[in-house]
Amino acid sequence: MGASLGRILVADDESKIRSFVGRALNTAGYDTDFADNGAVALRVARANHYDLVILDLVMPEVDGRQALRELLATRPDQPVIVLSCVADVMAKVEMLELGAQDYLTKPFALAELIARVKARLRAEPVHPPGEVIRAGGVALDVSHMIADIGHGPVPLTKLEFLLLRELMDHVGASVSKSRLFASVWGYDCDPGSNVIDACIRRLRSKLGFDLIKTVRGEGYQLIAR
Repeated sequence: MGASLGRILVADDESKIRSFVGRALNTAGYDTDFADNGAVALRVARANHYDLVILDLVMPEVDGRQALRELLATRPDQPVIVLSCVADVMAKVEMLELGAQDYLTKPFALAELIARVKARLRAEPVHPPGEVIRAGGVALDVSHMIADIGHGPVPLTKLEFLLLRELMDHVGASVSKSRLFASVWGYDCDPGSNVIDACIRRLRSKLGFDLIKTVRGEGYQLIAR
């Protein structure tokens, strides 16, 4: 048996979901732990290191929303994929703005879940310590995922960092959502997803609302300064 590709916590109160998701992840090369309610998920995720947490929203004791909020308050860089029967757009936006990296609605195809897991856990290039790139009035410390627009350092999540870096690579030009999906999320564009919009809103709230322009019908543009 080869080395594990990562350790994943699957938190869902449905035993059938835990079982078939766990088997699929194990077959794909990942180690898995399980939690059957939000309180257990929160306790286990805080006590151990997980490369990824797959989190249901509707669970007993502590629901997924609260578990996500409390987990990211103490571990802001913890990658989380929300897996839920709640298909409401506002629920998706809320979870993404809280910091979830992805949101997949039940029922789902295992192949799509595994593809999204692989995209979240793909290896990132190693950057030299202290490397800083500059574009559009932004200085980005790529080793520590910290941005500075002249008002002091601002820590970014991994997704925020990857999205900003992609926009910086094309400063002054519109970058389509499909390109952002491919380069940052690692899979084809999902027309019903709000992940890019939510991440852009978080970047604007951290770095300034006039930094990134929405190009209607096209995508987003980092303003050249």
